[in-house]
Amino acid sequence: MKTIPERFDVAIIGAGTAGLAALREVQRTTENWVLINDGPFGTTCARVGCMPSKALIAVAKTFHQRNFLAATGIAGTESLKADLPAMLRHVRRLRDAYVGGVLKITDELGERVIAGRARFVQPDTLQVGDRQLCARHIIIATGSCPIVPQPWQTLGERVLTSDTLFEQKTLPDRIAVVGMGALGIEMAQALARLGIVVTGFDAAEHVAGLSDPAVSACAIDILSGEFPLHLGQSAELAPEEEGALCITAGSTKVVVDAVIASLGRRLNLDGLGLEEIGVALDEHGLPPFDPGTLRIAAVNISIVGDVNGMRPLLHEAADEGYIAGHNALRDTPECFTRRVPLGIVFCDPNIAMIGQRFKDLDPDQTVVGEVDLKGQGRLRMEGADRGLIRLYTDIQRGRLLGVELCCPHGEHLAHLLALGIQQGLTVRELLRMPFYHPVVEEGLRSALRDADSKLSDDSTPDLARCGRLGAEALE
Repeated sequence: MKTIPERFDVAIIGAGTAGLAALREVQRTTENWVLINDGPFGTTCARVGCMPSKALIAVAKTFHQRNFLAATGIAGTESLKADLPAMLRHVRRLRDAYVGGVLKITDELGERVIAGRARFVQPDTLQVGDRQLCARHIIIATGSCPIVPQPWQTLGERVLTSDTLFEQKTLPDRIAVVGMGALGIEMAQALARLGIVVTGFDAAEHVAGLSDPAVSACAIDILSGEFPLHLGQSAELAPEEEGALCITAGSTKVVVDAVIASLGRRLNLDGLGLEEIGVALDEHGLPPFDPGTLRIAAVNISIVGDVNGMRPLLHEAADEGYIAGHNALRDTPECFTRRVPLGIVFCDPNIAMIGQRFKDLDPDQTVVGEVDLKGQGRLRMEGADRGLIRLYTDIQRGRLLGVELCCPHGEHLAHLLALGIQQGLTVRELLRMPFYHPVVEEGLRSALRDADSKLSDDSTPDLARCGRLGAEALE
């Protein structure tokens, strides 16, 4: 018996951040939609990503503060202990509350939410179980999943990922983190602060996605004071006696009880059947799509969020869902100007990349302003005067182009800098703004002053040229 397709205006595959953002916009235009999701609901961010990882980081940072408290005259900190099972339960309680808020959204959507695996059978038709769903426009928002090399998969529960780390009742004494990107750095430092013997590995020379070698070197120097880092050589993993694991990287050999694989994420495109409806795929399995409209060439299909591999961040996924949902039923889709690129790593000190990256700039057309934060007044009070800010400006106009930094409170400075870049502000214009005292932003002002000194010898009176007073207490 031939299946009769159910007809909709829009079908969305994936109920993560991008999919839910798309649905919100689709609902402004039509109520004839369907949302399909394969696997757990609740979004990657809330279940296994941003939220539980930041909860663990907050616990670890609080415990780590005992060292500073002891130095300031607060006694008794040596009696503090890290109860890992209790800490992990705390993280899961917070995580479950965040997930519950997301699940409330999907639960309220009713029968038009379908749990199942979607596969294209025609450019406008999906097969989900024994149902066929036909839609005028289809949005792919299937996300991504952690990469675990095939040989490592045989090692079972001793290899952890972001999907499984927060489900552990406790953690072993020795852990290797392979992959020093954003999540790898965050988890390595947090676990080391909780008393686990952590070793970090990465085949790259830089960490956390930084492209500026000076900022990366600063971050490596600070982080390696908390756990050993082995960079520049691929890590190999093999079983050891008595259930342990052996990690080798060049001449380095480390024996651990578990490994956290932080090797990036694989796009969830397998099994969608795009190639079977005539959509060509590249070597990564990606279809060709317009980065402005997010539409796949020659079909009424959009691809949004982590699954398109462009900007795998929550705020970008939400933006892409908005773009796809807004354009879903338009014959001529609108192109949107995207936000200034912004990436933040929540290690301590924070690492952030804003705007254009150092590696992409023409050194002959760029002036670099920087500040070493050693001795910076406000940070010194907190026992945290360490780090480096490097900002990049257009040599002709002095316009701020980008920043890479390793800096306490960098997550907040990053937003200020993103605003400045998005508004097209120059170094001089930023220096005309007030800087209160004593605040961390005064350190940023020092980097701006450094850039300004290299841009022009114009001596016209201007409050932007109000210079240093030469005393730590006043800067």
